[in-house]
Amino acid sequence: MRVFPYRTLAGEVTFRVTAVRQDRTDLETSVFSNQERVVALHQVERDDWESSRLSITATLPAKELSVGPWSDVSVIAVLTEKATNSRTTTLLEQESSGSPTWAGQLRFWKSAYRRQAELSVMVVATVEGVRGRVIGRSEDNWLVDFTARTPVRRNELQVDEVDFRDGPHEWLRPFKDSPWLIETSGDLPTVYLNTSFEGIAELLNSNGSPMEKAVRDMLAAQIATDVWTAVFHSAVSDLEVDAEGNPQWPGGWRDAVLRGMLSDVLPDQSGADALREIHARRSESSGWNELQSRINYAATRRAKVARHLGTAVRVLETSQKGSKA
Repeated sequence: MRVFPYRTLAGEVTFRVTAVRQDRTDLETSVFSNQERVVALHQVERDDWESSRLSITATLPAKELSVGPWSDVSVIAVLTEKATNSRTTTLLEQESSGSPTWAGQLRFWKSAYRRQAELSVMVVATVEGVRGRVIGRSEDNWLVDFTARTPVRRNELQVDEVDFRDGPHEWLRPFKDSPWLIETSGDLPTVYLNTSFEGIAELLNSNGSPMEKAVRDMLAAQIATDVWTAVFHSAVSDLEVDAEGNPQWPGGWRDAVLRGMLSDVLPDQSGADALREIHARRSESSGWNELQSRINYAATRRAKVARHLGTAVRVLETSQKGSKA
């Protein structure tokens, strides 16, 4: 959580990608989507590119900028990837004095990135005599996907099969009796399956009888429920706030988790109101415990527990009828 001890922009900072150039080739507009806010850079025809340029146009609250207590305003496009700790920035230029539009190009090298990077825009200025203070940032950030061929958002989850008892990750050894563990601090949530827990990996990879499939799907649904619960709590616990104490959408997978689950956790409120409400309840501990049943419901709904349980019950009934025949 971050609170700014100075005034920041109340108006929205938005941006879009208007063109993509790979080495010396201008790519078709089909490689990026303004609706999905995704750039897909893995081209079937060519995978040996070295660098790319994104043309970016940002829109700022011009009136507020002109009367606020700041000077030396700069607008910066930022591309970051946690997995590689890579960060590339570029300055955007104002189209004309007083214009709300700032534009520029961000060039980055493929070798510095691995999978998915987040593209955002920050507004920096001198405030109260201090240079380089962040006074605004974009909320609906873009995803630059180095492995996708189409610009759509993918709700991805990394699954690693690891021996908790004798494997390479010493930090997992205290959990040697657990069949799985969920870690949410990286670019993507990761489920670690404990291969020293006999039979779990084989069951999840099985494709045998209808009964085995039903048990497999129920186990997968239970893991998915734990994942949705863990990622929701992680997203809520890591919210940043502006100078007025309003929580900000976090971006990345945490953003997708909150936007998806809040409609079930607080169904009678809009997205922005639900975000403020969930932040207030967790920060003040007032009404937070009462929400746990709603969070569990939202997690089980996304894990499709009811459907898999219904299938398992029908398979069991069929099996019992067959054994009596």
